[in-house]
Order: sequence, then C-alpha cells, then structure tokens
Amino acid sequence: MRVIRKYANRRLYDTEQSRYVTLEDLRSLILEEVPFRVEDAKSGEDLTRTILLSIIIEQEQADSDAEVFSNDLLQQLIRVYAMSQPLPLARYLEQGTRLMMEQQKKMQDQWQQAMRHSPMELMRELAEENMRFWQNTISQGGTSQGGTTKDDDERSS
Repeated sequence: MRVIRKYANRRLYDTEQSRYVTLEDLRSLILEEVPFRVEDAKSGEDLTRTILLSIIIEQEQADSDAEVFSNDLLQQLIRVYAMSQPLPLARYLEQGTRLMMEQQKKMQDQWQQAMRHSPMELMRELAEENMRFWQNTISQGGTSQGGTTKDDDERSS
C-alpha cells in the first residue's frame, strides 16, 4: 500500500515516488484503484478519511453540474450523526454505490457491444478489411496477376 505523508505545512508527500503530490494526484490514484494511506508525518495517525473528504469537497466545488451532495442530503447526513442510535448508513451507502457502479459498467459494456454491431460499425469494419486486401494486393505487385516482376525481367535479359 502506498503511503502518503501529510506535513504540518499541509503538503502531501508520496513516499513511493519521493515527491510532493496534490489532492488531484490522489484523486487519480483512486480512479486507477491504487490503494494508499495518508498519515500524519509526525504522529503516524491515519488521515486518509479526512483527505478523501477533502477530495470530495474539491470535486463538488469544481463541477457544480456533477454535484452529488445536495444541501438536503448533507443536512440529512448531519441528522444521522445526531441520532442516539445512528443507522448503519456506511454499509448501505457502500453497498448501494458499489451496486450502482457495477450496473453502470455493465450498461457501458452492453452499449459498446451494441455499437460494435451497428450497421455503421459493420460498414467501417468491411471498409478496413477491403483496404487491407487492396494494400496487400498492391504491395505484392503484379506477380499474382501474371505480370512481370523485376526478377522476371532479369531472367529474360
């Protein structure tokens, strides 16, 4: 697991790559499914959750069209924390999000499969196959059509 150290000056240091990184760099690691842990440089305390929340906040502020957490949802989450017996919300959110992402991946795969067999895709594949055929035929010269080649010309001389 990759270790990222957070220093007092709020800088993040990737110990594997020996360089300072940004929240955007960590977001890329998440998208690439690279496991990492963020720890305080002095105490070794695990700060991963705090950094992940910071990445979400940055993402929410950067793209208002892709807003995931509405004000209403955030208020409801705060109410869950205030309950005397909080709901096992984390498990439900994790499972629901995992299911949603799996379904999204399946839909994308099915869409790509459907597009691969569309009439336009079939025509494109046929055109590419024809181009390869003609390129091979031209590169072989006239040998297969009974024409003369350089070797034939040299033998007749």
